Amino acid sequence: MFTLILAVLFGLAVGGGLVGSGAASPVWGAFWGLIAALAAQIGAGFWLRRKVEAGMKGVQDILVAGQKRLQAKVAQWGMRPPGSPRQAQIEIEREQGKAVEQALEASRSLERWRRWSPLLDRQIATLRMQLYYQIRDFRQVDALLPRCLFLEPVTAAMKLARMYQLNDPGLDAFFEKQVKRHQRFGRGSDAAILYAAYSWMLVRRGATDQAHKILVRACERAENETLKRNRDLLANNKVSHFNNAGLGDLWYALGLEEAKVKTQRQRVISSRPF
Repeated sequence: MFTLILAVLFGLAVGGGLVGSGAASPVWGAFWGLIAALAAQIGAGFWLRRKVEAGMKGVQDILVAGQKRLQAKVAQWGMRPPGSPRQAQIEIEREQGKAVEQALEASRSLERWRRWSPLLDRQIATLRMQLYYQIRDFRQVDALLPRCLFLEPVTAAMKLARMYQLNDPGLDAFFEKQVKRHQRFGRGSDAAILYAAYSWMLVRRGATDQAHKILVRACERAENETLKRNRDLLANNKVSHFNNAGLGDLWYALGLEEAKVKTQRQRVISSRPF
């Protein structure tokens, strides 16, 4: 917001200065004032984007470092296994929590730029919501969701999962809105997680016929083996074999199901917040 205000003030100063000095007529003064305002807006936007990208990179670096530490620990377990699967899960969650807490702390540096851009507040909210989701702090997740941007299917799937868990009556409408949005912007294949999650929810409701129709639609728009497998299973009335395990961490990160073998799973510490 501040960038727009400053750009307008700069344009008025340039245009008013030209007219006041007699260097330009009012019409030309207004024209050059508009050009100056646009140039100032572009320049300020570029400067702000550099600042925000630097802050986002700091958050990303912390998450990547945390992921590497976790991978190193899992590699060590290949030689010296932990005492029990439960102990391994506790260690994984501890390492993940530590990295996410550090990333949340680093994300606070972005807040000083919120007033400079109308969308930045929502971008920061989206980033922090995703981080809180990873450590299952759903109180914070639910508080941030109304301010989030759903520019990626994974973020939309997180909200879809929370709507399911909270029995939100708007779940069906939200799903339709999101898949149409991602299809419109050419991201139909990326929306596989949305189709997978929603069809799973329908199966849990007992609406297997509707779930099959959704998967038929999904397979027309997205190439994904898990979606095809589940479509065929429902078509052959093998509902008990329906699962989204083929999506791996992308699926389990939503927290709707736990992996069968916990010691072989690491919930993804995303290096791309949104």
